[in-house]
Amino acid sequence: MGSRREKTNKKKMIKKRRFKRVLILIGIAVLASFAYVNAHLNNIKTVSISKKNEDLGIKDEEDGREVINIALFGGDSRKEGDVVHSDAIMVLSIDKAHKKVKLSSIMRDTYVDIHKHGKTKLNHAYAYGGPELAIRTINENFNLNIRDYAFVDFYSFEKLVDAVGGVDVDIKDMEVKEINRCIKEIAELKKTKPILIKNSGMNHLNGEQAVAYSRIRKVGGGDFERTERQRRVINELFEKGKNVDITKYPKILDSILPYVETSLSKTEIMKLGTYVLTNNIQSIEQNRFPTDEHSEGQFIGDIWYLVTDLDETEKEIHDFIYENMEESNIN
Repeated sequence: MGSRREKTNKKKMIKKRRFKRVLILIGIAVLASFAYVNAHLNNIKTVSISKKNEDLGIKDEEDGREVINIALFGGDSRKEGDVVHSDAIMVLSIDKAHKKVKLSSIMRDTYVDIHKHGKTKLNHAYAYGGPELAIRTINENFNLNIRDYAFVDFYSFEKLVDAVGGVDVDIKDMEVKEINRCIKEIAELKKTKPILIKNSGMNHLNGEQAVAYSRIRKVGGGDFERTERQRRVINELFEKGKNVDITKYPKILDSILPYVETSLSKTEIMKLGTYVLTNNIQSIEQNRFPTDEHSEGQFIGDIWYLVTDLDETEKEIHDFIYENMEESNIN
């Protein structure tokens, strides 16, 4: 009887030891992964901006709702020393209340009030006062609570596309000539040979072609469709990123991080990334503002602006970001 108990106790002890070893190995693996990512995050250019509500134009903290809003800016500087206008303006929302990630494009030509600069196009704010004024302008005109931003130059964005093996995009007949014009322009700036698109329909785009596609604005719905193209490429990247081989992570991190500028700390970036991964978020819901219903193009003087009912647009943005307003169709 005693020996049976001893054998049972021995087995339990062995199981406990094995379990502890497994936990230790898992812990080491997790720590190693975090240490690796943490080390690569040193490649990001971190910029400090004011956190004061007054400086950022924050009026309402949204009553403690569990939504983190981050401004995303895409620049289009052609050469060093160029004044950067934010040609792509988006709000990335981590919605913890509904466990969703949402992406809102805001039209760059939207007629808004910029602190100390009067009424003009939204994308001028970045040129006038960098990310802090750009954030303030979005917050004050649409009553948001953005505190942080990330900025990526369009021409370095191609490196991320190439790192995941390119993206598949359906090119319309009317877009072929324009995408090839943009490809040639980018290739000329880089002094490389352009790889042109031969036919419309589904095409597998490399980084340079994807950037050119995202810049098309002279055909179709102009800047309206341009924002859709930008979101479409981001959505394709998100889908590719979910299935990418873990061994490619180092290449992806090395490709994109040196070209990212942000006010987020390494800890904040890791927390947000961990939240998205651990909550198994499988898609990005997307929309564009102002909507057609509450905006129209107008010439004021000799300049074309997108004039919107700011109160209605604020309401629609809030419904999408904080509630469950239906996303727009980007296909």
